[in-house]
Amino acid sequence: KIMETSMKAFAKDGIKAVRMNSIAKSLNISKRTLYEIYKTKEELLFEGVKTYKALQEQKMEEVARGKSDVMDIILYVYRQKVEEFRKTSPQFYNDLVKYPAIMEYLSADRQRNQRQMVAFLERGVGEGYFRPEINKELVVIAFESFGNFIMERRLYEHYSIGTVFMNIQLVALLGICTMKGIEVLDRFMKSQNP
Repeated sequence: KIMETSMKAFAKDGIKAVRMNSIAKSLNISKRTLYEIYKTKEELLFEGVKTYKALQEQKMEEVARGKSDVMDIILYVYRQKVEEFRKTSPQFYNDLVKYPAIMEYLSADRQRNQRQMVAFLERGVGEGYFRPEINKELVVIAFESFGNFIMERRLYEHYSIGTVFMNIQLVALLGICTMKGIEVLDRFMKSQNP
């Protein structure tokens, strides 16, 4: 309950703006009780980020089992990410980079996921959506770089996240697609209103 309440407040107002006092007050508990469970705001945030990542991974596994092909999964992830960004204040992302231990954890998590992404691209090649001649490791690095660029340049402060993802991530994805993949993405992109 503490973690859920805190993460909602961090996402809404930014991390820096949320005080431990206000978290305790909103939960109707004493500040002392809160500090007995989480020694610092950073510890609370870190546990919240780890819990969120674990839930996200679990949800992705369920989606991957329930969806018929890689394009369904990609478009599901796209919708989820856009919705997540829309619900989260840009200040949350600006504040998050001020926590080196959390950023290090997220970086290590991205590196662990690279192998899964390569396997995912291989599956897409097998399903006929991605070009077989692509260098999958290089494509994974490129997409990670696009994500870093979006965050470092804070593009989400200047454009809707739907517009950012559509013009960077999806346009780049078109470049690795076969005609079969392009047709799916083309239909999806025409249906969106970022």
